[in-house]
Amino acid sequence: MNPIIVSNDETRLSAVRARDGACDGQFFYAVLTTGVFCYPSCAARPARPENLRFFDTREAAAAAGYRPCRRCRPDLAPRAERRAEAVAEACRAIEQGRFDAAQAGEAAGLGAAAFARLFREVTGVTPAAYAAARRQHIAQAALRAGSGVTDAIYQAGFSSSGRFYEAADAMLGMTPTRFRSGGAGETIEFAFGTSFLGEVLVATSGRGICAILLGEDRGALRDDLARRFPRARLKDAAPDFGARVVEVVALIEAPRAGHALPLDIRGTAFQRRVWQALQEIPAGETASYAHVASAIGKPGAARAVGAACAANNLAVAVPCHRVVAASGRVSGYAWGAVRKEKLLGIERPGLCPGPAGDKSPDPVH
Repeated sequence: MNPIIVSNDETRLSAVRARDGACDGQFFYAVLTTGVFCYPSCAARPARPENLRFFDTREAAAAAGYRPCRRCRPDLAPRAERRAEAVAEACRAIEQGRFDAAQAGEAAGLGAAAFARLFREVTGVTPAAYAAARRQHIAQAALRAGSGVTDAIYQAGFSSSGRFYEAADAMLGMTPTRFRSGGAGETIEFAFGTSFLGEVLVATSGRGICAILLGEDRGALRDDLARRFPRARLKDAAPDFGARVVEVVALIEAPRAGHALPLDIRGTAFQRRVWQALQEIPAGETASYAHVASAIGKPGAARAVGAACAANNLAVAVPCHRVVAASGRVSGYAWGAVRKEKLLGIERPGLCPGPAGDKSPDPVH
């Protein structure tokens, strides 16, 4: 969006009265009675209109004999720019392993706690979460490049191997050695069941259920499983796995009852944040893509939320079917919009999809 250009005294006066930060840097105002000049957003007590003078630049105000306000510091870059730069510098400091919360807050003119809130507002995550995501990225890149686990620990900045292995499950979704080989050599067992939604494929790794897939054809479902886990060895599950399949089918038939299934949830840090938010949506309720994006601290990331829903391997257990368009319309679903409507229907009888003509910009998955 292009900024509003404020070019006359009447609109400038309105901007000062509104303390409009969007106008900071476009012009400056001076106060005859105090001898200072300020940004339009200055929080100082407003002066009478007849005591105000407007200048296009700080240099012009200074040349007219006015001194910079000590409160809004018009001799420096606008506060929004200074704080954005402070957050950017904090990100660089985290990446280089030299971040200090107190120093970062001081650079932004804030205390450590206030700066942490500002950092989250700008980036969507806390400094600690940013650091953890950075370590995850480095560790994943090192392992993919063939580095040994010890080298990956060092490159990612973990203080000890113990700390690394404590975080490995959340970072990698599997052991570091298996992640380094792209999951090659891992065995995933699977079996089929039948529900009111059609065929159900349930797959398990050594850690828990890693896939619940829905469809009409068992061969197509097996192909889908192979696509999702291309380097794993797939095999038919042992007969005793049938009890677990029954539990999954029971969840599909009655999702309001909840479950205690052991899940092996694999994905990026962003995807896992989305999936965790989905699991917090109660049965019988829905949320829009934009609402989920805001809930994870990423307003404006509605399309990315849709992509994370589409990447979900665990139908119903991770309830991406509860995410709908902003209008309430039942939008797309990885396993078919009809199945999505049926799931929502048994969770919330009487659910009425939005009008067919709705052009909501929300993503589908």
